[in-house]
Amino acid sequence: MCGIVAYVGHKEAYPIIIKGLKRLEYRGYDSSGVSIGDEDNISLLKQKGKVSDLEDYAIDKNTKGSIGIGHTRWATHGIPNQINSHPHNSGDGKLSLIHNGIIENYDSLKQVLIEKGHIFKSDTDTEVLVHLIEEIKNHEQVGLFEAVRLALNEVVGAYAIVVMEKGVNNEFIAARKGSPLVIGIGDGEYFVASDASPFIEYTKNVVYLEEGEIVKIHKDKMLEIISLTNSTKTPYIQELELTLESIEREGFDSFMLKEIFEQPKSVIDTLRGRISPKTKKITLGGILDYEQKIMNANRIIIVACGTSWHAGLIGEYLFEDLARISVEVEYASEFRYRNPIINEKDVVLAISQSGETADSLAALELAKEKGATLLGICNVVGSSIPRLTHAGSYTHAGPEIGVASTKAFSTQIIVLTLMAVKMAHKKGSITMSKYHEIINELELIPEKIEKILKKNDEIEKIAAKFKDATNFLYLGRGYNFPVALEGALKLKEISYIHAEGYPAAEMKHGPIALIDDEMPIVVIATKKGNYDKVVSNIQEVKARGGRLIAIVTEGDKTVKELADDCIEIPSCLEQLTPLLTNIPLQLLSYHIALMRGCNVDMPRNLAKSVTVE
Repeated sequence: MCGIVAYVGHKEAYPIIIKGLKRLEYRGYDSSGVSIGDEDNISLLKQKGKVSDLEDYAIDKNTKGSIGIGHTRWATHGIPNQINSHPHNSGDGKLSLIHNGIIENYDSLKQVLIEKGHIFKSDTDTEVLVHLIEEIKNHEQVGLFEAVRLALNEVVGAYAIVVMEKGVNNEFIAARKGSPLVIGIGDGEYFVASDASPFIEYTKNVVYLEEGEIVKIHKDKMLEIISLTNSTKTPYIQELELTLESIEREGFDSFMLKEIFEQPKSVIDTLRGRISPKTKKITLGGILDYEQKIMNANRIIIVACGTSWHAGLIGEYLFEDLARISVEVEYASEFRYRNPIINEKDVVLAISQSGETADSLAALELAKEKGATLLGICNVVGSSIPRLTHAGSYTHAGPEIGVASTKAFSTQIIVLTLMAVKMAHKKGSITMSKYHEIINELELIPEKIEKILKKNDEIEKIAAKFKDATNFLYLGRGYNFPVALEGALKLKEISYIHAEGYPAAEMKHGPIALIDDEMPIVVIATKKGNYDKVVSNIQEVKARGGRLIAIVTEGDKTVKELADDCIEIPSCLEQLTPLLTNIPLQLLSYHIALMRGCNVDMPRNLAKSVTVE
């Protein structure tokens, strides 16, 4: 959600920033802009629409300079237009600022500034912040570094900001609280961005700015970092594992399709080193010191949003079924606002692809205050959730650029499965034969996903039949009920078709009223769990003329006779079926969206990393 790119050094800043903004397009945005410093001027260029629209607008404008800041905006305060786009300048035009996040007390600050004579051009909270910094800088007669620190002490909310000053062409100031910011360290140059993808070809040495830190970045000096309380911080330099090749499409038509097809590799990478080839022992180094706390927990509370919430629901089935540990799965966005009962014997597990989801971070902060043990499952190394939690595991899905999560979902399920099986083994709640059966099946999952991906052309033909539908219903039971929810979400996200997921048995309690010969029904009907009952639900659908797409186990004959279209998947243990049933639903959504002319990588109104509440 929103993207930041900034550069100071010896190269031309504009081309670096534009390329970087394009790398951040996956985050979702509706406008973009840059400020470039050249001698005593700041050239401010911004435009509604895509980065390419900004490029067109800037063709005959001054873009010379070796310092600059750039931004892609996802509208919160004020409609998407040129005026509300970032960067925003101070009233005297001497400061230019970009900002991710939300300033919650912007209105009260704005009223005070208006009384002091400030005039605002936009409807944004961001413009209020740059005017506040200007006011403090001039009134207190301090430098920009101190002015930013003092201003941020008056701010309530979340932010990642970069501020540059007219006539100062060798440094800018950056800060973060609740929104990610990473600094790339080059040779006589620095890069700042929301994630490392904009500068990966220039440097792999990075500093992740911590919560509540402010940094002065001078092209010829070491980073100078202070806290909001003015204590000095020492930068911790890390080396990135990310490669340029990993964030390119590599011959695929879209990032989403690439990431769907990367799932066998992502699953292998997530399993790698965690299952001993000889003993089949599971080792999750990230939670090793907290295994006893998890086993002795009163309950595990899983907090997540969107696709990660669906993974959490599957985790609930796994932990309760195998490890016999009570689990609650909560929408992170609701959790903190209902005064939840949490104590020191609870384990709170946050699941997030980005590790920066604002609602999940807020839920963790609340749980931390109550003394709970905090765990995280994330994909992005060095993100906020891993730094806030006591322990956890990375998914190793690799960079996920498509807004609609695919491989991150599969790898989240893998980590949850490993955790649940590990706890079950330690508690003795499953037999050794069951333990080894699950491990053996887990190791076969990548091969089975490969087999399903070979049905891509077959699924594309099915998608062509249903691309013009206006509503879908997805049904599943047991472990595959959350997959039905996820399948419906994918279709909504990228094709803009209304879809709902339901437990198959709940259909008769309301949704059955919607079924007619225009309504496609997707049913997950693998020969596991409540298969016979699902067949009965399918017969109820057919009796009302519903158009049926079924996900079935190879060799199934019963459902094939009832369904209009079937997609076969390999047989596997019931607990692992979500890893397979999810794949055809991702491909079905992808092809339907493509046939409807939708941008599958950047669906409208959505953002990859939701860093505001």
